[in-house]
Amino acid sequence: MKPYSEDLRERVVAAVERGTKRSEVVEAFAVSLPTIKRWLKQRRETGGLAPKPIPGPPAIKRDALLAALPARLAEHGDATLEAHCSWWSETAEVEVSTATMSRAITALAWTRKKLGRQTRLE
Repeated sequence: MKPYSEDLRERVVAAVERGTKRSEVVEAFAVSLPTIKRWLKQRRETGGLAPKPIPGPPAIKRDALLAALPARLAEHGDATLEAHCSWWSETAEVEVSTATMSRAITALAWTRKKLGRQTRLE
């Protein structure tokens, strides 16, 4: 899930600071009361409302895979997930699971059409 925009955070905090009841702010901006409290605390402690970075390591495998997949799918659209995984293992010397390969293909909005062709949705 993506974080709320900094603009929305600023507007919510500004409304609370103007004296608007928190219950009214919850209704007007469709955010929860704990979220408002968290943003107010963040503003007090850091002076800003920028979203915190998503924890965990960056998706190194996926970025490279997404860059290389379109050409592979154009040439070998009828290959199985296992075949695509084997190709990637040989090409990049990085193992990926069939689930990772499937998610990467889905992220590219690639779909298998009749007649064995794959077409990019637009």
